[in-house]
Amino acid sequence: MANVTDLQTKYSKLAQEYSKLRAQNQVLKKAVVDEQANCVSLKDQLKQRDQSLRKQEQEMDSLSFRNQQLAKRVELLQEELAVCEAKGKKGKNKGDSPSQHALETKNVFDEDLQKKIEENERLHIQFYEADELHKRQEAQLRARLQELEREAEQHQDAVNGLNTKYTDTIERLHSDKARLELKTQTMEREAQECRMRAEDCQQQLRRCQTELSRQVKQSSSVIQEKVPFNDTKFVHYNSLNVPPHNRRHQLKARDVVGQALSFIQDLVAALLNFHSYTEQRVHIYPRDSSIEPISALNQKFSQYLHENAAYVRPLEESFLQLHQSITEDTVTVLETVVKLKSFADHFSSYVQFLKKILPYQLKSLEEECEAPLCTAALTAKNQELHGDMKRVTSMFEKLQNYINVLALPSVCQDVVPQSSTSAVFTQLAGCLHSLHDAIKEMSKHYNQKAGLEQELPTVTQKLLTTSECLLGSLGSLTSSTGKIATFFSNNLDFFTSPAYSPKGSTVALSPLQAETMLANKKKASAYISAIKKPRPQSVPYSEALSNRRILTSSTESREGLTQQVQQSLEKIARLEQEKEHWLLEAQLGKVRLEKENQRIADLEAQLAAALGGSLAAQSAAAGTLTQSHEDTEAESTAAGKELTLCTSLVGMLCTTPSVEHVGDEESREQLIKTHYMARVGELTTQLQISDSKAVHFHSECRALAKRLAIAEKSRESLSEDVKRANQNITRLQDELTTTKRSYEDQLSMMSDHLCSMNETLSKQREEIDTLKLGSKGNAKKNKGR
Repeated sequence: MANVTDLQTKYSKLAQEYSKLRAQNQVLKKAVVDEQANCVSLKDQLKQRDQSLRKQEQEMDSLSFRNQQLAKRVELLQEELAVCEAKGKKGKNKGDSPSQHALETKNVFDEDLQKKIEENERLHIQFYEADELHKRQEAQLRARLQELEREAEQHQDAVNGLNTKYTDTIERLHSDKARLELKTQTMEREAQECRMRAEDCQQQLRRCQTELSRQVKQSSSVIQEKVPFNDTKFVHYNSLNVPPHNRRHQLKARDVVGQALSFIQDLVAALLNFHSYTEQRVHIYPRDSSIEPISALNQKFSQYLHENAAYVRPLEESFLQLHQSITEDTVTVLETVVKLKSFADHFSSYVQFLKKILPYQLKSLEEECEAPLCTAALTAKNQELHGDMKRVTSMFEKLQNYINVLALPSVCQDVVPQSSTSAVFTQLAGCLHSLHDAIKEMSKHYNQKAGLEQELPTVTQKLLTTSECLLGSLGSLTSSTGKIATFFSNNLDFFTSPAYSPKGSTVALSPLQAETMLANKKKASAYISAIKKPRPQSVPYSEALSNRRILTSSTESREGLTQQVQQSLEKIARLEQEKEHWLLEAQLGKVRLEKENQRIADLEAQLAAALGGSLAAQSAAAGTLTQSHEDTEAESTAAGKELTLCTSLVGMLCTTPSVEHVGDEESREQLIKTHYMARVGELTTQLQISDSKAVHFHSECRALAKRLAIAEKSRESLSEDVKRANQNITRLQDELTTTKRSYEDQLSMMSDHLCSMNETLSKQREEIDTLKLGSKGNAKKNKGR
């Protein structure tokens, strides 16, 4: 059922991803249409600029033609002036007084010539300015056109790439969906089969329970009626009163020790992480070892912390050996659990390690308090941590004493009385709760200290990361100790209850009695297996064996489930370590994100500058289109007015001072800025979604690759089986053909032999017949004689 729910959640996620991709495809189509419309509008603007260019060329041609006419007119006037001067000189030679009419005409021609020269100069200046302005506008428009064409190509390439990418992802998702549908169908069939098998098993279990309860009642009645003798009434008459083997207690003990092993593994992982991250922090704060050498005290402290695995790992290994020593066929009491002593020894060595590093921890906190930037609040938190570390070490020392007391009965008999073990277990449970409270308090104070350290101006990213990892290890340590304390309190009745004790006495079980108990158990099993004919009104041996198999299979399934739980706990520990690793990766990603934001800001500035140049070119082109040949004098006088420069984030505009025009510029700039900011935001969200999908698809691909490898291995094994089967088939076919040929040869030989025998028989018959005829003829001759 869990797999079906997981598949349904995957289906829902796939549907959501598909809807998102469809929406993004619509957005991309809309963006492509907008870019095409922009290209069409730019082409129209280019056509308009070409038309204005042709008009200006026509005006330039007309101005040049007018200039030529004026030049010819000036030449004619100069010739007339020269003729008039020549005539004047001739008149002077003829008479001394010049005529009044010649002087007036000369003055008129001079004035006319002066006006034409000024007009020609002014027209040359205007023509030169118009030509320069036209060339500048043409260069700007061409550059803008090239840039827009390049951007359009880039957008088109991006759109094509995204279309291909999304089509590939959609196809892959469709294939995944089909494959998952097939898998769900197979899983549903398997679930139905499992449910049917579970129902059958439950029915068999009910039948077995009813049958066993009936047999127990019958056996108890037989024992009460037929076995009146009881040799356990007086203990002093029987010193070897051996209790029966309690299989239920053994299963419970193995289950409890297995759960404790998983908690010990969590505790060991948390302690390893705590000591390792403490070592990293010593190298970073209050002095960074990569910049300046740390103090000799911290060097020694780091050296001791580096050896933590040699003291922590044996705890898990010794407890694992303890768990392996407890089986169904053993006797588990404090007097017989020998492996508990090795666990106690390793725990004592770890406590000695804590005592050895405690002074260095305290000195390291004092060194942090002596740092120049250490505030009063940080000093107070360090003092609180000072007391917390002492308290945690003392709690571990108490635990060491209790565990050593519990391990003594397995080494020395009659050292700890049976009545005091329950008190030791009770005190041990209280000590575990006190340890959990101490570690919880230390975690809280360290969290507050990390928050104060983040406010320091000289804090580094390396220190923040190490503090977060250290807080994570403290959190896992707190949770593991809390689980251990709760588990011990819940199973305290089981620990304090006497499992094996002779009937009618309170004496603890000795190792001799345990050996005798196991020997009696072996003898009983051998006796039951040796009985060929079961007694009447007893369970048949075959039925007892089948019940034994059912119980063994249920026990094995339970053990398999406990192993799965242990594997799941190990996987959770590994995932927590991976979580800490990915937290570091996330912090690195934040730094990269800041760099990308800076780069986007630079690109926005460049884009704003480019857009500013295009707007200036458009305003200049609009000014040139409104000019005409009739208003040249008015525009030349208006050109002398002062121009104002308007700069903004988008670009630079050269305008005349007008309040309405300034408002339009600001609104247009704001609209352009909001448009491009929205576009950048959309692109960043699309990029983040694509990255997340890529990570998701990468993980799915890794899982599929693992499945493919498993399928390949199974396929190879099946192909080998098929090869072996084919080889067997070919071998059998060869044997068949050989036997067939041999039979055919034998048949042919037999037929030949039969033919030869028939021929010999026929010859013998003929000879007999001839002999008979000869004998008859001889008899007739004899008679005739």
